[in-house]
Formats: sequence, structure tokens, C-alpha cells
Amino acid sequence: MTQPVRLIPLLCPHCQTPIPAQPDEVAWVCSNCQKGALLDEKKGAVPLNVFFHASLAAGKKGAPFWVTRGKVTFQERITYQGNEQKAVQDFWAESRLFAIPAFALPLEEAVVMGVKFLHQPIPMEMGKPAPFPPIVVPPQDVHPLAEFIVMSVEAERKDALKHLKFTLTLEPLQCWILPV
Repeated sequence: MTQPVRLIPLLCPHCQTPIPAQPDEVAWVCSNCQKGALLDEKKGAVPLNVFFHASLAAGKKGAPFWVTRGKVTFQERITYQGNEQKAVQDFWAESRLFAIPAFALPLEEAVVMGVKFLHQPIPMEMGKPAPFPPIVVPPQDVHPLAEFIVMSVEAERKDALKHLKFTLTLEPLQCWILPV
């Protein structure tokens, strides 16, 4: 027999104000204290730091992203033609800043946006709060999405990627509201 569904009230972990959560949302900024909260399936709402980018103009809407530094280590890279190995080593020699869209977006668009940010990162400078769409991508989805972005970067190279084996190590996530 299955266990009955247990409802967990979502209260701001900072000020105990009820969070008006909508289906699929996983994180919020409290309308009362302006602090972040993340849904934990066992504990309910837990504290989350949410940072707003300095380039967001007053009243301009931003978009939520999970931002982290990631280190890619390749074990195997096989291609059909050419050799981009030097470019691969140069690009991934240092850890890279990943920005994974945390709002509703088709997978292909999320990957394109993630690849663009990887190639053209912006400095993470804090600014003032701005409106943003709901955060619907849970933190546990970030690692596979980041791997997909790495695969996309490598597939774009001119040496016709055949096979790729790598490990990706991510630092702790931060939630940023960025310009789009």
C-alpha cells in the first residue's frame, strides 16, 4: 500500500511568510523579506542566495540562471577528420563559467544560451532586484545540462566529433538573475 501524500507548507525560511508557489516552480524570492528560497523535497523551503546582475536596468526584466564554475577533463576524444586538440586544450585548460537557464525554455534554446554564455561570459557584478520569470529548473538538473553544453561546444568544432568521454566537476551553484 502506498503512503499518503504529505503536503509541506511552503514558508519563507527567513521570515515565515507563505510562498505562493505555482506548479513546477522550485525557487522564489520572498515578497516580504526579498530573500531567496529553494524547494527541498524533504525539508520544504530552504534558504537560497539570489543575486541580481548590475546590468539589469530599473524595471527591466531579467531571467534566472544557475551559475557555476566547471572544470572539464577529457579522457577520450575521437574525430572523423582533422585535429582540433590544441583548441580543445586551450579552451578547457582553466575552469569555465557556466550559466544554465533556470526558467522555462525548450532544451535546444537552453543549450544555445548556455553555449553562448560559455563563449562570452559576463562579469558577475551584483545589482538591484528586478522582475524575473519563475525558476523551474531544479539544481539537480544543472549537471546533465552542463554536460550537454560541453558536448555542444565540442560538436561545433570543425574536426567532426565521433566520440567524446569526459568528466565535468562543478563548483557550488549560485542563482543569478541575468540580462537576456
